[in-house]
Amino acid sequence: MTVTTIDGFDYQQLSGAGGVRLNVAIGGHGHPVVLLHGFPQTHLMWRHVAGELAERYTVIVPDLRGYGASDKPEEMTPDTYSKRTMAHDIVNIVREIGYEQFSLIGHDRGALVGVRAALDHPEKITHLGILDVLPTMDTWDVLHGVDAAVAWHLYLMAQPKGLPERMIEAVAEDFFSSFLDAWDPSRTTFPPHVRRHYIDSSTRAVASIVADYRATAGIDLEMDRADRKAGAQLAMPVAVISQDWGSRLGFDASALWRQWAPAATYQPIDAGHFMAEEKPADVTAFIRELVQRTPDTAAAAAQ
Repeated sequence: MTVTTIDGFDYQQLSGAGGVRLNVAIGGHGHPVVLLHGFPQTHLMWRHVAGELAERYTVIVPDLRGYGASDKPEEMTPDTYSKRTMAHDIVNIVREIGYEQFSLIGHDRGALVGVRAALDHPEKITHLGILDVLPTMDTWDVLHGVDAAVAWHLYLMAQPKGLPERMIEAVAEDFFSSFLDAWDPSRTTFPPHVRRHYIDSSTRAVASIVADYRATAGIDLEMDRADRKAGAQLAMPVAVISQDWGSRLGFDASALWRQWAPAATYQPIDAGHFMAEEKPADVTAFIRELVQRTPDTAAAAAQ
């Protein structure tokens, strides 16, 4: 039998926003640290990092709504998969476990949920860690001309409901496999059973994954623009670790993040997109260093 769970962690089905049930792995003891996965993955991407963190923290690792073994509600309104709704999911499940405040670390799609949670619930998020993504508004703003081809899937899944789902479903395995290959320079990051798990989980979730991305081109973008206009910023310690996309696409990632979080620290990493699996020791060290910061030390580190 293929194991697709995190060793030593307990599993629960917990209630997110609107009664949506999330599959959640929980392990360790201490200050709660929530780890949110990216695309086209599930909570399993944190399997190496979570075990190390559980030596010191309560580690909470859900499948986002629409992914893995979590519920996949039909996209009835733009808000069904908005990052605001998905952030409510996370706040709700952490409260059900017994915590009101927690550190939040997100990769890719999970990082977008994390940013929205920190903007909407600043009293709950003690630390925010970001792996290899820009805020929604900035992502769209830095994509220009042929260089935007690297993000072709964003434009496909931004289209109105119906056509992108049918197109992806027609070649679902090839579609999701292409990202696992293109974003893994070594082509050795995923054991065969993990790669199979990601492909199978994603092919069963085409409609909800597209809905998640469609929200990023609509309601999520509107929320970011409204927050920027209102001058919203992130005051908790914020740290970003990323590939050097900026040198390739012509932007300064550190400067973009500091528009949202003036005291944010930015750390480049020599790894592919799936860095939590390619270089788990580096990512674990990044998270530990962040969670140890106080607001004062975070501001000092950014200077």
